[in-house]
Amino acid sequence: MDDSGKPHDPQEPAPHRPPEPPEPAKDTKGPKAPPPGQKAGGGILMGRPFGVPVYVAPSWFLVAALITWVFGGQLERVLPELGTARYLVSLFFAVAFYASVLVHELAHTVAALRFKLPVRRIQLQFFGGVSEIEKESESPGREFILAFVGPLLSLVLAGVFYAGMHLVEPGTVPGVLVAGLMISNLIVAVFNLLPGLPLDGGRMLRAIVWKITGKPMSGTIAAAWIGRALAVTVLIGLPLLTHTGALGNDRPDIGSSDSLTDALLAAILAAIIWTGAGNSLRMARLRERLPDLTARTLTRRAVPVETATPLSEALRRANDAGARALVVVDPQGSPTALVRETAIVGVPDHRRPWVAVGTLAQDLRDGMRVSAELAGEDLLEYLRATPATEYLVVEETGEIYGVLSTADVERAFVSAMARKAA
Repeated sequence: MDDSGKPHDPQEPAPHRPPEPPEPAKDTKGPKAPPPGQKAGGGILMGRPFGVPVYVAPSWFLVAALITWVFGGQLERVLPELGTARYLVSLFFAVAFYASVLVHELAHTVAALRFKLPVRRIQLQFFGGVSEIEKESESPGREFILAFVGPLLSLVLAGVFYAGMHLVEPGTVPGVLVAGLMISNLIVAVFNLLPGLPLDGGRMLRAIVWKITGKPMSGTIAAAWIGRALAVTVLIGLPLLTHTGALGNDRPDIGSSDSLTDALLAAILAAIIWTGAGNSLRMARLRERLPDLTARTLTRRAVPVETATPLSEALRRANDAGARALVVVDPQGSPTALVRETAIVGVPDHRRPWVAVGTLAQDLRDGMRVSAELAGEDLLEYLRATPATEYLVVEETGEIYGVLSTADVERAFVSAMARKAA
């Protein structure tokens, strides 16, 4: 508070969530840049397996249409008698393929829940899916398992569909669908095992380097740079492979529509991998700064006042004590409410001797008491789970330490990000 009795740097108290903790453990099927800070939602809710919401993002419909068109062209050559019905079969394939992607993501989710790591959501979107795991793995062994189970389930699915190929007639609709799902799941598994972030193989590499060096950051740096090298390889190598016919397809002429499509696909894949690797590296570097965000260092010193205390008197006591917050206590000295900073600003100076602090206070409710020892991701996650504008910070003994303002946490978080971006 300044000499006039007004709180320093007032902020608007509209309820809002504190900054989201960085999302360190996002498991991707296929090259997918994790969306840092993105909130739950952003698509159609399809269900809650294991209590985790599954969303289909709008971008999924774009890739579903692309798969339908491309696979439909393949069916025209294999099963020309289908006519336009081939696009219905292709759409079924697109849905079945993304059901396989969902199984891949559920593998990550089940492993995370097994390790008591909260999972915010699963989202199916362009080029795959993402399991948004809110906590970092506690050990490199768990990190490795958490990353490996996704490709493992995709390999299992490929094996199941391979066995299914012996139960259907080749050259029929079921035969083509089962073969396509076998190949697509095999590609998903192999691609995800490539050792570069943000792919599962990159997280596995990160775990190995973490285990060897004892430093998770060293693993992140290694896997992120290999991910960037992988992006360049995809950008250059995929068009070359398709042009030379090394993938078993006809050699397209340079400048043909097929060649341009291959180049565009390679560019998109490379951009997504490069961006995902960079995001993983930035979030890891930010995570190094998070321990500096402690409730104790961000807390404003507070003075206790009783509910009938005039606002002018309460502000005088706060200024004399060098405090910047007011806590309402009962006659026994137990805290009952916090005086809202913006409510103080709204009271004119000439009215303050006649306004009791209790009329400007917000009752303490569950979740508004924060331990002074909370720090880093634990602090951010606690505030995110119980949003408010101010919190009472207490010692382990229950003694009042002060008041933590969400605005102060946000400024510190943004400052930490700015220092890492510089």
